[in-house]
Amino acid sequence: MFPQEGECVPKVRFKGFTKDWVEKKLGDVLDYEQPQKYIVDSTEYCDNYKIPVLTAGQTFILGYTNEQQGVYQANKETPVIIFDDFTTSFHWVDFNFKIKSSAMKLLTIKNKTEDFSFVYYAMCCISYVPSSHERHWISKYTDFDILIPSISEQKAIGKFFRDLDEQITTQQIKLDKLKQLKSAYLQKMFI
Repeated sequence: MFPQEGECVPKVRFKGFTKDWVEKKLGDVLDYEQPQKYIVDSTEYCDNYKIPVLTAGQTFILGYTNEQQGVYQANKETPVIIFDDFTTSFHWVDFNFKIKSSAMKLLTIKNKTEDFSFVYYAMCCISYVPSSHERHWISKYTDFDILIPSISEQKAIGKFFRDLDEQITTQQIKLDKLKQLKSAYLQKMFI
């Protein structure tokens, strides 16, 4: 659904879309914010607290805090991408949070001529592996080119992948519940 290198249209496309895609730099499409005002003061996390503390790495949710100041306000209508400036890993976030590290950028869409979820999934297609310990958003990522279709095609693609992610999440929850059930049965049968 995204064009191959050297091409300006994808091989697989939703019906009715025929226009060429245009090349834009990520830095022209996304704004970034330094995260200092959202950094958690205490790492005394507790699962009973409500505000998640995030990292852009694999762990994603480090724990929960009760701190009310400096909470980033994200939701389904105003999501954000948290981007680890050193590892280049990133996550889509659509809920309120605090963060652990200043080594992140908070990315948002610059204007309404692009669909934010489309840009996120386009970023997922960038195959860049950092080879040095530097801040990569400004030095590398802002200069990466991505191909962008019309806004209506962007929205169709973004919705398609969001829906897939929601289905994956739903199935993962079901799978986790089945694993818990299996574990409970095993304990009852053999203990």
